Amino acid sequence: MATLHAAPVGELDPLVLYAILRLRTDVFVVEQECAYPELDGRDVEPGALLLWGEDGARRILGTLRLLIDSPDVRRIGRVATAAHARGSGVAAELVGYAIELAGGAEVVLDAQAHLRGWYQKLGFLVDGPEFVEDDIPHVPMRLNR
Repeated sequence: MATLHAAPVGELDPLVLYAILRLRTDVFVVEQECAYPELDGRDVEPGALLLWGEDGARRILGTLRLLIDSPDVRRIGRVATAAHARGSGVAAELVGYAIELAGGAEVVLDAQAHLRGWYQKLGFLVDGPEFVEDDIPHVPMRLNR
């Protein structure tokens, strides 16, 4: 079980922020071989939160971000798990925590298509046609509440 945290970028310890951004870059840019602007400006929008799980040694196991798309809609994105922590449940814990933090707002995300079933197990439903982003098929999904 990971220790979960959430904070806006401006309140993060610089070393924690560095570890989160390094993990996202390792997963999305290096591992998935996608050259794209990982730092897209959304992390610093008003109300945006970075969530992360860490182990007892304070190593980052996984992360995601929770954005405000509109007053009634929250968006989960940049869900990444360290290679050594995959299968541990940390990503599911983080998604659950994000849903909790979203309160009564609608929760949406754009899942990589191969993860559709995983998100469905967490209560999300496909909410539109598949699309390609950065050469990776994605599906829009919405939490079924």
